[in-house]
Amino acid sequence: MSKFEGTVEDIVFRNDQNGWTVASVKLDGDRSRISAVGVMPFLSAGEHAIFDGELTEHKDYGKQIRVASYEATRPETRSGVERFLASGLIRGIGPATAKLIVDTFGARALDVLESQPERLMEVSGIGPKRAAMIAESFAEQNDVRNTMIFLQGYGLSPALSMKIYRAYGDTTEQVLRANPYRLVDEINGVGFRTADGIAMSMGFGRESEFRLRSGVKYVLSEAAGNGGHMYLPRPLLIQRAAEILGADAALAEDVIRGLVLEGQLIAQRVGEDDAVYLPALHLAESETARLLLRQVSSVRQADLSRDEALQRIARQEEKLGVSLCDEQRQAALAAMTEGVCIITGGPGTGKTTSINVIIRLLSPLGRVELCAPTGRAAKRMSEATGCSARTIHRLLEYSGDGLGFGRDADNPVDADVVIVDEMSMVDIFLMRALLTALRPGTRLVLVGDVDQLPSVGAGNVLRDMIDADVLRVTRLTEIFRQARQSQIVVNAHRINRGEYPEIRNRGTDFFMERRQTPAEAADSVVALVQKRLPAYMGLDSLRDIQVMAPMKRGDVGVFALNALLQQALNPPAQGLPEISRAGEIFRRGDKVMQVRNNYDLDWTRGDEEGKGVFNGDIGYILAVDRRARALTVEYDDGRVAEYDESLLEDLELAYCMSVHKSQGSEFDAVVMPLISGPPMLMTRNLLYTAVTRAKRLVVLVGRESCLRGMVDNNRITRRYSALERRLRGEM
Repeated sequence: MSKFEGTVEDIVFRNDQNGWTVASVKLDGDRSRISAVGVMPFLSAGEHAIFDGELTEHKDYGKQIRVASYEATRPETRSGVERFLASGLIRGIGPATAKLIVDTFGARALDVLESQPERLMEVSGIGPKRAAMIAESFAEQNDVRNTMIFLQGYGLSPALSMKIYRAYGDTTEQVLRANPYRLVDEINGVGFRTADGIAMSMGFGRESEFRLRSGVKYVLSEAAGNGGHMYLPRPLLIQRAAEILGADAALAEDVIRGLVLEGQLIAQRVGEDDAVYLPALHLAESETARLLLRQVSSVRQADLSRDEALQRIARQEEKLGVSLCDEQRQAALAAMTEGVCIITGGPGTGKTTSINVIIRLLSPLGRVELCAPTGRAAKRMSEATGCSARTIHRLLEYSGDGLGFGRDADNPVDADVVIVDEMSMVDIFLMRALLTALRPGTRLVLVGDVDQLPSVGAGNVLRDMIDADVLRVTRLTEIFRQARQSQIVVNAHRINRGEYPEIRNRGTDFFMERRQTPAEAADSVVALVQKRLPAYMGLDSLRDIQVMAPMKRGDVGVFALNALLQQALNPPAQGLPEISRAGEIFRRGDKVMQVRNNYDLDWTRGDEEGKGVFNGDIGYILAVDRRARALTVEYDDGRVAEYDESLLEDLELAYCMSVHKSQGSEFDAVVMPLISGPPMLMTRNLLYTAVTRAKRLVVLVGRESCLRGMVDNNRITRRYSALERRLRGEM
């Protein structure tokens, strides 16, 4: 990082939403001008500034200072003051008025505005009202500038500083000096460690009550976000809190006890665990159990005998030209007679056929709605059934802007039957929202593969509902003849049973390329995606083939493979625009993924408009605006969204993705490197999940010993959850 000093000649461009600025700067001791680019929301023409950043060479715009932070001082020369006043930053002053003010007061004009604003009336054309407006605007700009300097003095980026200022306004410094840990709860993007750094710089003690309380809640939040836990047992929470806070365990225990007494944490006995919850998670879990049981009991049982129901099923089989196995008939029967039923099974066991029959059986009851957690899963559901399917968020009419779902208990979903696919992906919050929006009496059919990885979000919803043994569950285990012809399906079931997959037949749809080193495996993955599989099967390298990796880091991790695949499939070229963020380059044509839920991001699809892009959505960059540092992304379902500088952190390259992020998606071909990794990641159900994402081909690249080790490792990391017990009435 280098320092550059100079005078701001002009503001060439500014995005008022995120503060992204392109400024023309005349460097001290140098007659040449250079562009400074970065988040500089209140930089003005005429100011003298010190920029911390790096000198870069842009293909189109030449040399630029890529600014990480900056510090500006008031202009002191007549020309500098005039440029500053004429910048448009202060209401009531344009270029002509700026000249008149400087002609009247000279280089001291800004001092006059600050300490003697009534003297503005000495300037020709400025009366009392206009003088008051100018003085008020100048004071506001001073307050904003001082606040931004205050925030950046604690190491916060200009972008984050601007977000904090928008939340607290002129009270920002007062709020943070009183309790900087408020940022964790109130500002998206500020974590405990960031707030803790600010607090330490301000002189807060390590045993500050604010710090200890925030640290305890942070541990529970991290456990939910990274581990999917609904709660933590009190001893484990004490241990983790003490480690993170560097505090005595007894002190951490006292803080937890106090938070429980105040209702900021919820304590409840869960079997052998003295469980401690964040209130939002406790409420979501309790409500999910209550609403599920309500839905079970609220559906009037069909007034027909078992024989009559089986006859109806047989008629639908005949109409559709299918022959159900006994398990599928039991699933269809449950859908006709139960308020809530679950259908679970692996690939090739006929889940889609069962859904098709159930749709036809239940359509006479009224409106049937189909939905899934992701856009890709909903699209596959539509294609497989011939009926319209939506994401759960669209079914619930998510409205963004903090307003939540349009469909709720007061405005329920207009449906008599709701069928949800890919239930393994549904977390506790989405499940609670769906159940809240169902009318009592609406039938609910839940379909998913319980042996896949659980949801990215908190909870273990599908497994808990099955294990509770209070809902009607049908397990589909029979692999159909057509599916048995696929080695993908056969091997997926072998893996799930703890048997090694058959990998010795090169002519099948499942094979392994043996490579011993990470470098060899990486080279092989790139060659497969770039040339060999497109030539062999006519596949599109970007849209039909998906590389998945068990880990994010390492030579065959997600990050490294994304860089190699981007270089191979979409290399830099003259006229191909790109921008970079945190070392990752985005250029037009890149395959990208949304990596966190953004409920408020606007999108368009033809004449349709909406809000919300969600974790795991895959798209392609249509356009890159270098100057504004903005991207346009088109997602698989046709939604087009604009990303400004502040939103780029929500995107990652998706030439390669983690197996967790692949859930709910299906690809013609899956390529997966298997070299080595920690046992907690290299598990049987991770391998099973990856393999079941492929429709036509699976290629494993690496060591057979690693593959066998994953099959042998049936480690399923426990998620602390009490939904199962709540459904059984044990709480």
